[in-house]
Amino acid sequence: MTNKIDALIIGAGVAGLYQLHQLRELGLTVHGVEAGSDVGGTWYWNRYPGAKFDSESYIYQYLFDEKLYKDWTWSERFPAQPEIERWMHYVTDRLDLRKDITFSSKVTKAVYREDDGRWTVETDTGETYDTQFLIGCTGMLSAPLTDRFKGQDTFTGQIVHTGRYPKEGLDLEGKRVGVIGIGATGIQVIQTIAPVVGSMTVFVRTPQYVLPMKNPKYGPAEAKAYKARWDELTSNLPKTFTGFEYDFEHTWADCTPEQRRAILEEIHADGSLKLWLASFAEMFFDEAVSEEISQFVREKMEARLKDPKLIDILVPKKGDYGFGTHRVPLETNYLEVYLQDNVQAVSVKENPIAEIVPEGVKLEDGTVHALDVIIMAVGFDAGSGALARIDIQGRNGMTLKGEWDKDIRTTLGLQKYGFPNLFMTGAPLAPSAALCNMTTCLQQQTEWITDCIRAMRDKGAAVIEPTAEGEDAWVKHHDETANATLIAKTNSWYTGSNVPGKPRRVLSYTGGVGTYRAKCQEIADKGYEGFAMSGAPEMAEPAE
Repeated sequence: MTNKIDALIIGAGVAGLYQLHQLRELGLTVHGVEAGSDVGGTWYWNRYPGAKFDSESYIYQYLFDEKLYKDWTWSERFPAQPEIERWMHYVTDRLDLRKDITFSSKVTKAVYREDDGRWTVETDTGETYDTQFLIGCTGMLSAPLTDRFKGQDTFTGQIVHTGRYPKEGLDLEGKRVGVIGIGATGIQVIQTIAPVVGSMTVFVRTPQYVLPMKNPKYGPAEAKAYKARWDELTSNLPKTFTGFEYDFEHTWADCTPEQRRAILEEIHADGSLKLWLASFAEMFFDEAVSEEISQFVREKMEARLKDPKLIDILVPKKGDYGFGTHRVPLETNYLEVYLQDNVQAVSVKENPIAEIVPEGVKLEDGTVHALDVIIMAVGFDAGSGALARIDIQGRNGMTLKGEWDKDIRTTLGLQKYGFPNLFMTGAPLAPSAALCNMTTCLQQQTEWITDCIRAMRDKGAAVIEPTAEGEDAWVKHHDETANATLIAKTNSWYTGSNVPGKPRRVLSYTGGVGTYRAKCQEIADKGYEGFAMSGAPEMAEPAE
């Protein structure tokens, strides 16, 4: 049986839930399809030990409904995954969204029909949908790189990727545990399981700059205080550079060396991402400023580690890359874990992991580390990965995967030339996955999509697609903005360089959340300049 609807939403995370609510309010017949067994998106899948916010809880929220915001109370500044998942259930139930979502169902194929301008969508559970609009709310970091090493299936112990950590958890007590990767996720795992495991071997390829997290508990007084800031937050968050409450206030050249140091010390003591996202914007553009701030963070880390061997393995060196050009992790006593007798840091930069063997991890020089459990914190195919894993076919047989295998391009990160009536959130070339408080950005993107569909209905249009010229213009602007930063010169998942063969491009818009919002609004105000709307599919310009 085919279900005929107005809009199909892929994913029931932060973006998917709000998009479903908005389009339902608009009067559309909308349905959501979610691969997980419940709502939550990233907070459903990432339930590894230590998973938690590193955006402040009171800003990682929906801001379209004051009562919805104020009727939920957070227990601390940076809550853990179980509490975040409960919050997403609260939102879902409050808005009565569950009735319009099919769970444990994965979209496998979507084909655009040029004869009537609609999509045929298939799932792995046998449902077929006939929909006018297809909206991918699949997440920025939701395509885990699960098959990273030769021989993984030969391992006789347990092996898991953090992005697919089992709901029931793993028994790690007294076990020999290996953790591969020390990005933001690996750090959360390592600092959390250290007191439980028998021994832990951490395989380190790229040293990371880290910032200490200060995570005070919230009682009634603290909750009342942050809720009283509703008007301030709703007006401020959408306009800042990163969608956080703080913004860059200082100019490097206007400060003396003593003033710069005092500012860095004060912001470092805040125990948040503020040093990265609201100290000196020049760190993203000026190598000398980048190096000075990087050296400040290195000194803070070295003072805690003390051991020269650990410093060599765990602290980035001058010339590696600058602080802030990679994702910056927050941590709680993470570095001190390596001072424990039962924890070993193994550098795999010069001596990489060759394969997984039945007894554990084998390095290129033949060394085998015997393990009972391997936790892979090895990352994701960011930005484009989740949608590219679906067989999405647009005009003239072109596939989204095929197009992105050649060159990762979008228009505003919201649509793709050649794929009419396909909308995306958290996609490449929008503020996504980097330098962005994701609730701020995903709310703006879903609201733009809703406003666009409303405008189409007002005009009697049935199909919308970016023009080739519109897409070229956005890609050019995005690249000019990104290539002015040091991020573009660094190898990381920000540029897709963690996935072999992936076309290199800074995946996230780096011009600032407030600037992006203004540009999106300007395009809408100009009648969706750079997009072609049509009432009948044959009027839409075919792709080359």
